[in-house]
Amino acid sequence: MSLPLLSLCTFVPLVGAAAILLNPTPNSARWIALITTIVTFILSLMVWAAFNPADPGFQLVEKTSWLGGGISYHMGVDGISMLFVVLTAGLMPFCIAASWESVQARVAEYMIAFLVLETMMIGVFCALDLVLFYVLFEGGLIPMFLIIGIWGGKRRVYASFKFFLYTFVGSVLMLLAIMSMYWYSGTTDIVTLLQGVHFPVAMQTWLWMAFFASFAVKMPMWPVHTWLPDAHVEAPTAGSVILAGILLKMGGYGFLRFSLPMFPSASETFGPLVFTLSIVAIIYTSLVALAQEDMKKLIAYSSVAHMGFVTMGLFTLTHQGVEGGIFQMLSHGVVSGALFLCVGVVYDRMHTREIAAYGGLVNRMPLYAACFMVFTLANVGLPGTSGFIGEFLTMLGAFMHNSWIAIFAATGVILSATYALYLYRRVIFGTLVKPSLQAIQDLTAREIAILAPLVVITILMGVYPKPVFDVTTPAVAKLIADNKMARAVDHAPASHAPKVADNRATQIQTGDGR
Repeated sequence: MSLPLLSLCTFVPLVGAAAILLNPTPNSARWIALITTIVTFILSLMVWAAFNPADPGFQLVEKTSWLGGGISYHMGVDGISMLFVVLTAGLMPFCIAASWESVQARVAEYMIAFLVLETMMIGVFCALDLVLFYVLFEGGLIPMFLIIGIWGGKRRVYASFKFFLYTFVGSVLMLLAIMSMYWYSGTTDIVTLLQGVHFPVAMQTWLWMAFFASFAVKMPMWPVHTWLPDAHVEAPTAGSVILAGILLKMGGYGFLRFSLPMFPSASETFGPLVFTLSIVAIIYTSLVALAQEDMKKLIAYSSVAHMGFVTMGLFTLTHQGVEGGIFQMLSHGVVSGALFLCVGVVYDRMHTREIAAYGGLVNRMPLYAACFMVFTLANVGLPGTSGFIGEFLTMLGAFMHNSWIAIFAATGVILSATYALYLYRRVIFGTLVKPSLQAIQDLTAREIAILAPLVVITILMGVYPKPVFDVTTPAVAKLIADNKMARAVDHAPASHAPKVADNRATQIQTGDGR
């Protein structure tokens, strides 16, 4: 297409941020941010419309020289990344609308932070150069750090620094790995690295561990997950939506884009480690969620458990497992974001997230109870909701890989039903006895406009997941086939090694001449 859709989708939010700087009054800032995010979402739908699902390669590619030394501005999407662009752009208008009344201080700065964050997040899913990816991946830390640290709760400074330090330290190791890959291959172009460079097995091990350090924190995987509950509890509602809905998915996307295709033998070697950490996360954090008295903290720990299903599915390297992991990330982005929005609704009225402060809300808030019920059941993985598809496929992939993995993971499904329904019963059902709740109001028109589309999407993805699979299936099939082929090369007899090395050298020399 003649239009640079990916660049427009990525950088239009920065135009909106500049417009807010020129007109920083609170009301103008809100409207500019809302209109900008809606325009960005429309652009992301245009990307989807222009995308050819049958092509497993990168599409809508934009490439131009950037920093020199072979480091270019290179953008493109494939079946793995495309829907994450739509998810990111789709959640942002809800975040702006949810902050319409709850954020009253420094409104212009708040909206600018969200728009800058949107550019960084969309750019991560489109970047096809290692340096560009790293800049955008790390750049997103700054606006989120400010969102938590300025507009968060009582312990916001502690939570924001913990979030920043955890994620930044992990990413420093990834930077060292990127430098090593450049020194070895002479390029930072992701497409070239995927198609024309084969790293030695010994080198794969160290590169995999360095990337794992960054992506495991971002997911987050147990035991480097402790920053997430603090960040969620202290973040404003919209900040929690983006944390759970998008930022966590960057870790899973990193595994799909780098670890599995570029370091196939190391991914196979470390598979048992990932399965162990995933099962611990699924069971342990579900039990921890059951003990929580803060609604946000409970949902935060449930996010860690659900991301355990994702990592488990991805590293089975079965078609069902990988597809299930991607679908689970997309579903969780919608459902967890919606759950945090539901918590924000009652918090705006009562200014507390303690579960014990509620009870019997169905008597005063029937619409709220219905919406909350849909998202709770999706979080549990009820058939007919989006949560079922991803969990079922990841466990199917795990069963095909090793039945014991699936058996242990299945306990997490039982535990998720326990803590989610326990939360719903204590907050929604029962007699309305607390005097402070007697006058609580049901959903406003603005809140209905926020939650209703998410209810529809949650159910639609559960009963008709075909549009998602149409996009992801060819790219996943290519990823698995390439992974198997690369592992076959690694395990080939020594007599074939010189030929493999010669091919690699020829590919690099015919690339950028290095």
